[in-house]
Amino acid sequence: MKYVHAFEEGSKEQKYLLGGKGANLAEMTNLGLPVPPGFTITTDACKAYMGGGDTLPDGLMDEVAKARDALEQKMGKRLGDEADPLLVSVRSGAPFSMPGMMDTVLNLGLNDVSVNGLAKQTDNERFAFDSYRRFVQMFGKIVLDIDGERFEKALEELRHERGVETDPQLSADDLRGLVETFKGIVKVEAGLDFPQDPQEQLRYAIEAVFKSWNGERAKIYRRMESIPDDLGTAVNVQTMVFGNKGDDSGTGVAFTRDPATGEARPYGDFLRNAQGEDVVAGIRVTEPLDAMGKVFPQPHEQLLATMSTLERHYRDMCDIEFTIEQGRLFILQTRVGKRTAAAALQMAVDMESEGMIDKQEAVLRVQPDQLDQLLHPQFDPKASYTAIAKGLNASPGAAVGRVYFTADDAEAKHEAGEAVILVRPETSPDDLHGMIAAEGILTSRGGLVSHAAVVARGMGTPAVCGAAELDIDVAAKQFKVGKTVVNEGDVISINGTTGEVVVGAVAVITPEPTGPFDTILGWADEFRRLRVRTNADLPHDAEVARRFGAEGIGLCRTEHMFLGDRLPLVQRFILAGSEEEEHEVLGELGAQQRHDFVGILEAMDGLPVTVRLLDPPLHEFLSDIEDLLIRDAKGELDDKGKQLLHAAHQWRESNPMLGTRGVRLAVIKPGLYRTQVRALLEAAAERKQAGGNPLVEIMIPLSVSEPELELAVGWVREVAGELGVSDYLVGTMVETPRACLVADEIATTAEFFSFGTNDLTQMVFGFSRDDVEGRFMSEYLELGLLAANPFETIDFDGVGDVMRTAVEKGRGARADLKLGICGEHGGDPKSVVFCHELGLDYVSCSPYRVPIARLAAAHAVLGAGGPGTTA
Repeated sequence: MKYVHAFEEGSKEQKYLLGGKGANLAEMTNLGLPVPPGFTITTDACKAYMGGGDTLPDGLMDEVAKARDALEQKMGKRLGDEADPLLVSVRSGAPFSMPGMMDTVLNLGLNDVSVNGLAKQTDNERFAFDSYRRFVQMFGKIVLDIDGERFEKALEELRHERGVETDPQLSADDLRGLVETFKGIVKVEAGLDFPQDPQEQLRYAIEAVFKSWNGERAKIYRRMESIPDDLGTAVNVQTMVFGNKGDDSGTGVAFTRDPATGEARPYGDFLRNAQGEDVVAGIRVTEPLDAMGKVFPQPHEQLLATMSTLERHYRDMCDIEFTIEQGRLFILQTRVGKRTAAAALQMAVDMESEGMIDKQEAVLRVQPDQLDQLLHPQFDPKASYTAIAKGLNASPGAAVGRVYFTADDAEAKHEAGEAVILVRPETSPDDLHGMIAAEGILTSRGGLVSHAAVVARGMGTPAVCGAAELDIDVAAKQFKVGKTVVNEGDVISINGTTGEVVVGAVAVITPEPTGPFDTILGWADEFRRLRVRTNADLPHDAEVARRFGAEGIGLCRTEHMFLGDRLPLVQRFILAGSEEEEHEVLGELGAQQRHDFVGILEAMDGLPVTVRLLDPPLHEFLSDIEDLLIRDAKGELDDKGKQLLHAAHQWRESNPMLGTRGVRLAVIKPGLYRTQVRALLEAAAERKQAGGNPLVEIMIPLSVSEPELELAVGWVREVAGELGVSDYLVGTMVETPRACLVADEIATTAEFFSFGTNDLTQMVFGFSRDDVEGRFMSEYLELGLLAANPFETIDFDGVGDVMRTAVEKGRGARADLKLGICGEHGGDPKSVVFCHELGLDYVSCSPYRVPIARLAAAHAVLGAGGPGTTA
């Protein structure tokens, strides 16, 4: 097996072998772009390394030595040469983009001898020793696992001692001494002398990159992005070019279009006299890409031409890292760029209109979950507030929360139920867990392509970066802006769309996007087969869902109509001492429910509305029994309170979710369902008289047998007959394993099935959702005991299998059986794809998930690919 390939031997189609970065370096090399030469160690080598107990596979370093020799011949230089040394970078490169999640080592090949050769060749002693100190620092942190703060503290102390503010102000002698200081840190912390043999350095670096594949931050990122753990990473060994050789050199990151808005214009940052990590780390204040033309006119013109070439070649927005070495442009890497949801929509629509892609590909370019980002809150335009600072609008959306200064604290407070804003001078990959927990991210340093900005945009988390007015003291757990002091736990608001930072809570609103949003969803509707309904209990919810494209209501929960000021009426029903009293109360409830149904049927006029008759057990409408007992012990209960306590005892059950609820309750209290059916059908008649077109579907919850369902359907038919109504459907909510197994029997009575996957998941797994998610679900996911949380994504093998049985048996008994799903899974993209494959007619989800389900249903038809974004 060949483990090492020169750049000119590969292509962009080989990303699973060469990693995204290596495949794209190969592609650019073969396009004739100015790519520094190098070679790629394949993902197969990484897999062999992991499979061999973290040991490099036999023969790998021999192949590396041959590739290194070939590279040295090509460049006319040798690693570690005392006269004219070759230096290389060693970078990771997974098949899917994982920005900042794995390790990189730069300037490899420098040692105590070759640093002098570099100084002579460049006639720049300061540059040579700056490169060497960077190498020792990076090698110590990345390869030898030394705390990076040890090096940063030494560097900061040297700046303070010399009375300078920035690294470029340090002299060659300062940096020469700093190298020795750093080597001393390596000796103390790692227990070894800094390695001088370039071949040994290279071996160490390759192993470090392979190890980083299973680093904690990489594993967290893969879980977040659904990237498989067994893909492995490639390693790219590339000739170094230097942006820190003086003011005629520089480095930067460019996007062929604005990754925040999608606008068709070049976008990015650059720095003079710097190396790439200075831009990404946010250590120095960057300049916008537009300004580069004034400083480096010819390289800027060449860069723009290269950006155009790459975008046309990849037919997508490209993210490009570049370096200018003494006036000469080099392209270090490219990948299809990460982008915000708004930018993804804008680019997809624009590129279709430009003829770059067709509608089908435009729909596939936007991921369903990205649409959710567009529904993040924004500051209410009517709100009055004063910003204390303004940074870069790094990731759109508004966030309000309490300030915490470390990732660990942010995560802990989030788990305790607080809304958190993570505030850092700048973030690093080690902060990922805190960034995931945060409602928003605020940094005082860093540009639009800093770690914080890129990761926040990818997660859809609002972020403000580079707010230089903030004086952040992490140790003191506070930040200052002028005389304003904000302490840990104080509430702030940030606007990632404008870059504003505000003390206190600002009112926020949720937007309703149009333009490209509607265009993409309109195209998606042309491709999808699966219908999308909504779960809505109130007319307002139905109206919102309809604006988002809902094609009916798949679940109207009637119990929600019994809460609020109607609760005393329901309690009267529970406490009724006679059938006459029950009948009287039901009459009042029926009149109120009729009014509710009229509003919902009007909001969904012409579209089907599935109304689920009362489902929860009656104790949910009573006060908590423990509270009643305490009040009784204190003598605080009046006669009605004592009646409620008696009822609470009477209706109390050991496991109410498996007890007297749904159709079982109706068997005991048959007047309840008759009343609800009458109210619904009378509301439909009222809508017809008003010129409407109500389409009513009546759903019996929790049926487990045909005789049970036949009894309940008999009540429906009886009431409908009394009213002279025949244009309705009646069906059942399939939410127990038994109902799935005897679906052929139930389908002889039911005209439709709607899968209640929340309860079905609980019963198939034997999980109590309210308990397991707070107690052990995270551990099960962390240990790989479950592939995904089954309450978020349908468990295809277990829950999905009993659903499949129900579909096959149900349609076998009734060919025209309508099938849908109304659990929370109806808005989960992966579950929507499964429902499409299962042959369901529709999914139903909350109003703000409707656009996501519409797009996911189109992806199911078009066969959307794997996880992540191409590197």
